[in-house]
Amino acid sequence: MSDWQQIALGDLLTRVRRKVAVEDGVTYPAVSVQMYGRGLGEKEAFTGGVSKYTTLNTVRENDVVLRTITAFEAPTGVARAEHDGTHVSGAFITYEVDQRALPAFLGLYFQTPAFWDEMQNRASGTVLRRKTISDASFRAIPFALPPLLTQERINEVIGVVDDQITALDEEGEALDRLSTAVAGDLLSNEPIVALGTILDDIRGGRSPQADTRPPGADEHGVLKVSAVTPFRFLPEESKALLPGTPMPELALVQPGDVLITRANTPLRVGAVARVPADVRNGLYLADKTLRLVPSSKLDPDFLVVAMALKSARSHLTGSATGTSASMFNISQERIRETPIPLPDLDRQREVSSAVLSVRANADAARAEAARLRDTRSCLLAGLLDRTIDIESTEQEV
Repeated sequence: MSDWQQIALGDLLTRVRRKVAVEDGVTYPAVSVQMYGRGLGEKEAFTGGVSKYTTLNTVRENDVVLRTITAFEAPTGVARAEHDGTHVSGAFITYEVDQRALPAFLGLYFQTPAFWDEMQNRASGTVLRRKTISDASFRAIPFALPPLLTQERINEVIGVVDDQITALDEEGEALDRLSTAVAGDLLSNEPIVALGTILDDIRGGRSPQADTRPPGADEHGVLKVSAVTPFRFLPEESKALLPGTPMPELALVQPGDVLITRANTPLRVGAVARVPADVRNGLYLADKTLRLVPSSKLDPDFLVVAMALKSARSHLTGSATGTSASMFNISQERIRETPIPLPDLDRQREVSSAVLSVRANADAARAEAARLRDTRSCLLAGLLDRTIDIESTEQEV
């Protein structure tokens, strides 16, 4: 391992400015940089005369792109082929990579906690959300550079794991689609009713002052809108209540509850999930999360299935209102108007059992992908700090 060189990032990076003057009426494709080394992502294009920027910087394939603001989030990535010719504003810095380093290998380094810590320690400013990092501070980050052959091997090993993760993600998504198709086929000839005619009640909570962190084991918490996704309840998506904050007893989340989001992004508003039997105590509904209370004519699991059908989703998303692209709302009245099929209870249970069985397989694929992501993180950190030998890793993978 003595052939690894201890250098600074700046020894491998040359800052480049490919300035473009913005012309009125011209559209310039754009990219953003995601946090924690997750790479470059899509962003709304700049339009001359609409955008406040008079100049932009062009990105080329294999550039390292740094977002200087919110530097504590380690927003650094490497441009892929699809990013070539896109643009960034002056809040970003672009670098060309020296031939001693593979851009993809640097992209892996940006995904490590060691790099994140360096970025956080070097960020300056008094307001957290605006903390910045300078070109000089970024370039001074220490870095252990292995030979090119070792870089290639590390890229290949992590690539194998990434391929497995992608396959599991795709399997989960395919099973999700299959479950919806199964439900649609099984219920195609059933009578349609308005949801409100077979509900006993819709109950909500309220949104008190709360911390941004999740509640501890002995604390109470309030749900965030992200706690409810189609078929899945995520109790970790909650905020700790401040000590002494009163909450109505009726807002306490109970095992078996059927919950719906009345406010969320356009694609997620109206998402429905059932609370599992082993849910932790002390979580409360916020004002943006509602409890659907089914009547004796409606099986709770079937309600979750029916609310995920294409007809129900079209109604819910089409009825949502809002001026922000990130948050739409749907009223209780519109929720009650949602059309759902209503077979007898035995048929409801039969259908929900079939659909949830497929969903369980999808959840298993996602759980395996999550375990692999944890393994990948440990493997990558070990390979880059040289506590794991690349030769033995190749044999195992």
